Amino acid sequence: MRRAVLLGTGSALPARRVSNAELAETVDTSDDWIVERTGIRFRHIASPDETTGTLGCDAAKAALAAAGKRADEIDLIVLATATPDQTFPATATKIQAMLGINDCVAFDVGAVCSGFLYAIQVADSMIRGGVATRALVIGSETFSRILDWEDRATCVLFGDGAGAVVLEAQDVAEDGPGILTTKLHADGRHNELLYVDGGPSTTGTVGKVRMKGREVFRHAVTNLASVMDESLGAIGLTAADVDWVVPHQANARILDATARKLGLPAEKVVVTVDQHANTSAASVPLALDAASRDGRIKPGQIVVLEAMGGGFTWGAAVLRT
Repeated sequence: MRRAVLLGTGSALPARRVSNAELAETVDTSDDWIVERTGIRFRHIASPDETTGTLGCDAAKAALAAAGKRADEIDLIVLATATPDQTFPATATKIQAMLGINDCVAFDVGAVCSGFLYAIQVADSMIRGGVATRALVIGSETFSRILDWEDRATCVLFGDGAGAVVLEAQDVAEDGPGILTTKLHADGRHNELLYVDGGPSTTGTVGKVRMKGREVFRHAVTNLASVMDESLGAIGLTAADVDWVVPHQANARILDATARKLGLPAEKVVVTVDQHANTSAASVPLALDAASRDGRIKPGQIVVLEAMGGGFTWGAAVLRT
């Protein structure tokens, strides 16, 4: 059967690394307050010359190197981002140009923190349908550009960064590698719980992130556990079959609560939120790259990717490495 097989991963982080202690010098907060409520200890903040496009390009180059592929072998680029370089054109086309690719399908997907899962399903569908042979799927964000640095309830939570994967169409056996299933959801009734208070067609401004954290936490635990059960059930697997869960890195308490709800041991959950904070669409591929490069994720394993973000949107993907 034709599947989208993961060939390589890559990531990129801004040079500036900001600790909770440094943040507390300008924000009414403390290291203890942030760690206790979120598990976050550091985040990376982009400089003026580091953008969603440049970070995404660097992550893509790292993924291509890991996959052993040239940029001109890519025929599809799907970029998940809520912080594009420009209103238009798509930042994916800027990354395409930076990579030196003269012609391939390239576009952005906007589903905030779930964006990478949405982008994975789009690429997987196009590969299975024969539209694409080799794809770069990227999550890249510069959330620091849309934070209200006087709102300690939100500004301490987010960071900047990018992650990428290379997927390739391969004919494999049923028990072979590749993306086994993806499940996506959205419920726009909850817009007011996590949103940006601006936009081209409303205020004509970029706006800032606004969030009601307690309500988001409650929905996240319920929705993430549900979509992971749904995804595994669709292919006849259970939590016991999972080698690794690579979740959206929003909050350590959400990760712990979701794992408990599913009966998953904490040691099977990849956690990078302490080092990167919440990087929105970049968080899943950043964590995936970290666990791939340090040897935790090995060939033949079952890996679940999952995320929930503003909208609300949420989703999960199951793959065999």
